Amino acid sequence: MGTPAARQSTDQIYRELRAGILAAVLRPGEAMSEARMAVRFGVSRTPVREAFKRLVEEGFLSVVPQVGTFVAPIDIVAVYDSQFVRETLECRTVVLAARHIDEAGKAALEHLIREQERALANSDQVAFFKLDDAFHAEISRLSGHPAVWSLIESVKAQLDRVRCLSLESATWPEMIMREHRGIVECIAKANEAEAETAMRAHLRTVFAAIENIARSHVDAFAGSAPPIRLD
Repeated sequence: MGTPAARQSTDQIYRELRAGILAAVLRPGEAMSEARMAVRFGVSRTPVREAFKRLVEEGFLSVVPQVGTFVAPIDIVAVYDSQFVRETLECRTVVLAARHIDEAGKAALEHLIREQERALANSDQVAFFKLDDAFHAEISRLSGHPAVWSLIESVKAQLDRVRCLSLESATWPEMIMREHRGIVECIAKANEAEAETAMRAHLRTVFAAIENIARSHVDAFAGSAPPIRLD
């Protein structure tokens, strides 16, 4: 790869393909061609090959010898691990947010709710997803521990693939909005116990999402789900 221009091309291709996989634009099982991607990005096959290699190492692409390269199925074990991290950390940050909430914090959360409602009304799935993350990041900020969200982001890539596929359901985004409103109400009332309960229930919707996706996307997941411990 060597030259700065080649490295830049590889980085750009890697970022765009990774974003496409996370957003379910590139679906589990979809064939990926080095030649086709080279034409798409206007480069030689070398930076595409390097980008593919990185995505394979991260578990986003899989190579079948003598057959080809494909978008990898969602790693179900990684989904459950990241779900465990999210629940452990966010059920704590929401308690602290409720404990320390002020008028400015309430206004910030209400603004995010309105923006997410606007994205939903406009059927803007990309904006809705980004605002979902912004909502949870704001709760971490209000807890006094903004870096917690950065930690969560570092482990939730496979979980994000589930979240994006779940948004294709006609009813799922509305449910997410109801749950977000409920969390904001609990925080605004400074009710720590109810805020924690609401957040835990909200985060556990991923289990239902997995079941729904598995029914409509038979080959979407790889691996066996570990037993769910709800205690």
